[in-house]
Amino acid sequence: MNQFFNNKRMIVLLISVIIFISTIAFSMTRNREDASIPQLFMNDITGLAATVIAKPAEAVNGFVDSVDNLLHTYEENQQLKQKIDALDNMQARIYTLDQENMSLKQELELQNSLSEFSTISSSVISRNPDTWVDQIIVDKGSEDGVAVDMSVMSGNGLIGRVAEVSPTTSKILLLSTANQSVNRVSAEVQMPDGPIHGIVDDYESNTGLLVMSEIDPSAKIEVGKQVVTSGLGGVSPASLLIGVVKEVRMDAFGLFQEVTIEPAGNIGEIRYVTIIKRGSEVAP
Repeated sequence: MNQFFNNKRMIVLLISVIIFISTIAFSMTRNREDASIPQLFMNDITGLAATVIAKPAEAVNGFVDSVDNLLHTYEENQQLKQKIDALDNMQARIYTLDQENMSLKQELELQNSLSEFSTISSSVISRNPDTWVDQIIVDKGSEDGVAVDMSVMSGNGLIGRVAEVSPTTSKILLLSTANQSVNRVSAEVQMPDGPIHGIVDDYESNTGLLVMSEIDPSAKIEVGKQVVTSGLGGVSPASLLIGVVKEVRMDAFGLFQEVTIEPAGNIGEIRYVTIIKRGSEVAP
């Protein structure tokens, strides 16, 4: 019995909805002036309902458009970011190429100034951070004519000498190494009245300056004068530029003068080197 009444209620509700929709549809087809008061009332209700439904629909449509614009803006921003990253990489590459170009120009100028010597151009292939101030490895060896004790220059100045040679690579000990048994170079300060001799045998890591010691305490040395190899040590040829005098002082014992030297070669940044092949005309 309960099931029957429930079905009856559903049928009545369905018929009521059909009559309501039919009335609305019929009222929409007639002229408003000829409509009765109930029809006018129903038309107004229908218009109000349409307006109420349309507003949220418009809001939803506007929201969808906003989301679409936001996604489009995000995509454009991602593309711009990729272009900016590519530009940054290009600028870094240009900087590296400029530095390499500058280094190559310096090596070319150096070779032109060393026309009296035979030279071997080489590139640095290894520099261990643990031995950064001590040594570098270059890509030329005995097959290219490199031999132990040959002088090595970079950036217009002497930076060290060849310590070990393999067929295709060589180890270069730098003037900045703390090993005083290998960083000693016979040198001279070029003064108008004649050269003043001494030994380059130390490196100040805090200032980046070389130290030339064992200089006659009575010698008159001027700041800014060039310091070159003397050729008296039997290893390096004469007249290879080391740097310029930065400061003149007495040593810790007060027995000799010593000078600090601003290196002509950039010991901190070495990309290319020029190895000096000494000829038969060794200075006495």
